[in-house]
Amino acid sequence: MGLKSFAVVSALSMFAATGSQAATANFNTALKGSNEVPPNTTTGTGEVKAVLDTSQRVLTYTITYSGLTSPVVAAHFHGPAAPGVNAPPIITITDLKSPITGTAKLTAHQEEELQAGKWYFNIHTAQNKGGEIRGQLPKE
Repeated sequence: MGLKSFAVVSALSMFAATGSQAATANFNTALKGSNEVPPNTTTGTGEVKAVLDTSQRVLTYTITYSGLTSPVVAAHFHGPAAPGVNAPPIITITDLKSPITGTAKLTAHQEEELQAGKWYFNIHTAQNKGGEIRGQLPKE
């Protein structure tokens, strides 16, 4: 292969690799009792780190928490809701041990709400059944 042919093949390979990369959106939040509705004074904390593959509408997440008042009984992504407003669960987490990891396939409408900052995540405990720690999921 001549130098010119090699350069063309290399350029096409770079273009194909760049074109095939998925577009992503990042969502990170701290989980605190003061974000709950109504707020509480727990010393428990947590964090959500999530990445949305916008081409496939797949949300991949890692959630950590510690210092909660009692055992975790439920955890959910909720929406649509602004900060300070409650909403129904959208994604229910089944493995509640920290760190929580997983993926979820979203509908187009769910993706739109998430990208608009209208989702939050919270963890419910035996002592705080309505939710002990919560965080809104803004797009970074």
